[in-house]
Amino acid sequence: MSFDPVAFLERAVRDDSTEAVAGTRELLLDALRAAGHEPRVDAAGNVRASRGSGSPHLVFNTHIDTVAPHVPFEREGETIRGRGACDAKGPLAALLSAFLDAEIERGTLTLAVTPDEETLSTGAHALMTGEVAPGGPGETGASVEPLSASDPEPDAFVVGEPTGLDVCTAARGRFEGTIVVDGVAAHAASPASGVNAVSAAGRLLSALDSFDNVDAHPQLGDATLVPTGIEGGESTNQVPARCAITVDRRSVPPETAEGFRTALETHLRSELDGEDATVSFSLTERETPFLEAFATDTDDAIVGALAAAARSASEASGLGERGEIRPFGAATEASYFAPAPTVVFGPGHLADDEGAVAHAEREYVDVAAVRAAATAVRDATERLLAGDGTR
Repeated sequence: MSFDPVAFLERAVRDDSTEAVAGTRELLLDALRAAGHEPRVDAAGNVRASRGSGSPHLVFNTHIDTVAPHVPFEREGETIRGRGACDAKGPLAALLSAFLDAEIERGTLTLAVTPDEETLSTGAHALMTGEVAPGGPGETGASVEPLSASDPEPDAFVVGEPTGLDVCTAARGRFEGTIVVDGVAAHAASPASGVNAVSAAGRLLSALDSFDNVDAHPQLGDATLVPTGIEGGESTNQVPARCAITVDRRSVPPETAEGFRTALETHLRSELDGEDATVSFSLTERETPFLEAFATDTDDAIVGALAAAARSASEASGLGERGEIRPFGAATEASYFAPAPTVVFGPGHLADDEGAVAHAEREYVDVAAVRAAATAVRDATERLLAGDGTR
């Protein structure tokens, strides 16, 4: 009997995995064991299971953690509501179903589910590097067998996120950092005797609009740079000696975090050239690399197979036309798996016509979409891992 992804999802959404993921992880482990597999939890807290051997190697990935606060499970007809319904327990249920039910004739199929995508992504980092970074739910300082250690190097990844059953081949990255402007404190009654860091910061805010160090990407368009916070001054009657501006960067390929840092600092220093105020820019410290932008060739085999399967499954389920090939609307752990061909796919939506869905109080997923996603991933997998690779 085939696996029921909806029954699994109903149990998973009931579990509060905002602070700890042990409950949902046990549900996942139990489902794998009941199907005759021997899953393991590595030192980074990832759940891992494999089928088959040799090449090609296809990896399913998603996460079991959710953002706070927990929203209780509720089922209204054919709609499941609650925290994690679409981000990402709905995609998890679909990928798990495909992993268990797909008939593979060659190669390796791996399920690798991470514990902390919503925070530091130490699980995904460990899957690719074998290193467990501090700050996550795993054993800090321990080593992990990377995905390529015992099995062949992964040939493609399917990352479960709410895409509305579209196949997302690219996503912007997200960098964060702080611009620091240093001046000289003075009495506000004698402003010329000091160097006003807040005034200099105001000029730099305008300079952010002219920062342009990377061309528009054919799939993702332009990168964005947004000031998200500002702080400066210690006394209302003093020329401020320091001001800090926090910025959010949504990057596009081929920009890297360090490349962005260097380019922005150079740009800002040129804006204050000849002035007494000084400026520096540093990226926010974190234990794992920033989620950088990625883009998969839309002609890759994984893209075509999954798009065709998504169109067929959604039409059969009465969901209309799905399976569009497009970018994903948020940063994701998928960036850790690139440059291997990587697609983001799953039931549910980041937002709908009424507003936010994922991370919102009204988070939901449609039952038909969960089943269609499971069917689509299963069918695409069977095509890719057929005996001749052409099914």
